[in-house]
Amino acid sequence: MTNSYESEDWNDTVAIDDEDTAPLALADAAGPIWAVGEARPYPAERVSLGRWMLGGLKAGFFVSPGVGHAQPSPFQVLLLTVLASGLLLGLARLEVPGPAIFDWRAWLVPWWMTLLSLWGAWFALPPERVAEIDDDPWHLRGLGTWFALSSGVALPAQLVLQALSIAVVREWLPAQTVALQWVYWGLYLGLSLWLWAAVVRLTARFAGPRWRLGLFAALLAGLFALAIWQFPDRPWAPDESAELAAADTPEPPRLHLSQAVFEAQQALWPAAEQALAAQREGVVDVYGLVFAPDGSEAVFRRESQLVADVLRQRFDAEGRVLHLLNNPETATTLPWATPENLGRAIGLLATHMDREHDLLVVYLTSHGAQNFQLAASNDPLEVAPVDPGLLRRLLDEAGIRNRVIMVSACFAGGWIEPLATDTSLVITASDAEHTSYGCGRLSELTFFGRAVVDEQLRQTHSFTQAFERARLVIGKREVEAGKPDGPSNPQMRLGAGLVPVLGALEARLGP
Repeated sequence: MTNSYESEDWNDTVAIDDEDTAPLALADAAGPIWAVGEARPYPAERVSLGRWMLGGLKAGFFVSPGVGHAQPSPFQVLLLTVLASGLLLGLARLEVPGPAIFDWRAWLVPWWMTLLSLWGAWFALPPERVAEIDDDPWHLRGLGTWFALSSGVALPAQLVLQALSIAVVREWLPAQTVALQWVYWGLYLGLSLWLWAAVVRLTARFAGPRWRLGLFAALLAGLFALAIWQFPDRPWAPDESAELAAADTPEPPRLHLSQAVFEAQQALWPAAEQALAAQREGVVDVYGLVFAPDGSEAVFRRESQLVADVLRQRFDAEGRVLHLLNNPETATTLPWATPENLGRAIGLLATHMDREHDLLVVYLTSHGAQNFQLAASNDPLEVAPVDPGLLRRLLDEAGIRNRVIMVSACFAGGWIEPLATDTSLVITASDAEHTSYGCGRLSELTFFGRAVVDEQLRQTHSFTQAFERARLVIGKREVEAGKPDGPSNPQMRLGAGLVPVLGALEARLGP
């Protein structure tokens, strides 16, 4: 690219082949070198917006920006700032899967750091009259030039930092063990150091006093540390309007304890035993036990009723399913879901089924805790939680050999190891470190119950096939819904000894 310049004091025109060498060429062509403090006879050069963007990116990789002593227009400075901040703001949106809201405060607060950095750069840059006699094309001049380039200088490191943050939030990287957390922190600090060094190196290109540059570098490091420590908020946050709407809904009905309720509960067990069908000789019969101990949300009532119906209708288990539920509306029609009743129900089923050849399907649905206990509530009745150890002991004591156990709860993966046997199939709605999704006052069914039972088990008699198909559907729906802590990662463990039992069942019922 060739530029020309006509001197105001001389009539000759000088051709320049490289903007970065323009001051040197002018000095050679126009005559003597001016003394310190005298004004130079050439005006500031203007370059395109693209040149400024490219120059900033090059400086971000510690390469000469290639804009010589050019000066940006105010409009170019504004546009460069808007483009850089808009790009980072758009990428930050990807940190929040699903619906999100824009937090103006979190976005505006960090701009104070930009203003202080601008003041620090003004302090570190040389006076204009000194910059104008500097013929070294590696040296830049002017606060406007520094600000125009600084937006691009920060982009390379900021983009990598943003990509790392998105990958961690969306769990595209391996699970964060203690060792990997140190790796992530090391990468974060390394990228922050890159960003700091790139801005300091850019400022050094303006040939200001070294002691001022050192103070600016220290100020910049302090600003970075303060921003990380005191202002970690991100401009986008999950949209919790659905949760807030759920919180505004009326409280669910409460259980009213009375003599009539207690008497009704006592009468349910003889009736259940009388209605329970016996096993059939030579047939792999399916018996079911559905257990929903959390009476605080109706979703567990709906899901447990769905499972009981599907077992009766699809698995030829009419008269062979016990449904235990904590819910004020069923206090006189269904047995309470308590640990004591769980043991009573398993014992009752064991007396009616062929414990060596029939199949028992146990489905538990509730909120789950990180200690792998299922939430239990039926206020004002006190109900103890159930854990996998209790269920394993009850099944072993009853002598029931063939088991399909499904746990629809958060952190349900913690049930797999305690319940795994050679003749058991254990299916959980999540792994041991993640929540499941879809339990709430506004939920019709949990994501797990809907996909596995309501959709897949209505189409197949294979529990394993239903799980494999549902797992893909659950993952897709969780991404669309914006599950905040990443995928639930449903789990399955099949004992080899149960395979022929499940095969015989599928052969009897059909595909």
